[in-house]
Amino acid sequence: MFDQRPLVIATKHAKEQAIQPVLEEALGVRCITSDTLDTDLLGTFTGEVERTLDPVATAREKCMRAMDASGCDLAVASEGSFGPHPSMPFVASDEELLVFIDRLNGLEIIAREISMTTNFAAEGIDDAEALQTFADKAQFPSHGLILRKARDSADDISKGITDSKLLYQRFDELVKKYGKAWVETDMRAMYNPTRMGVIADAARALVDLLQSRCPSCAMPGFTVTEVVPGLPCELCHLPTRSASRHLSVCKHCAYSEELRYPHGKTAEDPRFCEFCNP
Repeated sequence: MFDQRPLVIATKHAKEQAIQPVLEEALGVRCITSDTLDTDLLGTFTGEVERTLDPVATAREKCMRAMDASGCDLAVASEGSFGPHPSMPFVASDEELLVFIDRLNGLEIIAREISMTTNFAAEGIDDAEALQTFADKAQFPSHGLILRKARDSADDISKGITDSKLLYQRFDELVKKYGKAWVETDMRAMYNPTRMGVIADAARALVDLLQSRCPSCAMPGFTVTEVVPGLPCELCHLPTRSASRHLSVCKHCAYSEELRYPHGKTAEDPRFCEFCNP
């Protein structure tokens, strides 16, 4: 379905380094990029251009623009979101999603990967020692840093700093003008090898989806679409929040499958029951 077809990776930030090897090996596609595509027009991490679309819509729009610019009918785009982990709010996380579009076959597949492997951080500082501590934790200089006047300010901003001399020079200038500076990790992929690794993991998750075919129509992307809770507690037999069924529905032909007891157990441990262990 994809063998030897050209696929455009919609990126301005060198994400092809993480995505291209995975997709070419698994799918047989020939990956390219577009020199004319400016994904920053859809929003920047540092706020100079406000994001008006959600991550999925943004990645989808990147694909559309990349296909129009390149003439390809196959595209993939990535969007990253950084902040507290959804189940562990005191831990930073990186959520990467990839949108894959095949115009020829009317196919859209979305893959997600969430990881606690990230250097994402930011801090207001006013002395060089604190800057050095932050830089060391952020894995500088292999990972880039950003300095600016204040949080959410686009004034006096310096991005992609990977040189110690420049880092301290810009820091001194900001402290002299404003009394302090705001330092943050540069989360653009080409300045963040750790993020590149998570994008590669998301690409592998995408491959898994593309290789999962519908038993009825053989279209890619057949996967679990709904997790149904209600696995009974083995002590009180009341329903718990644990999964009792997985439902998979094909987006193309609506074929569906139901898998009961997807984790191989017919009852849940009372430790995870809201009634036995409130």
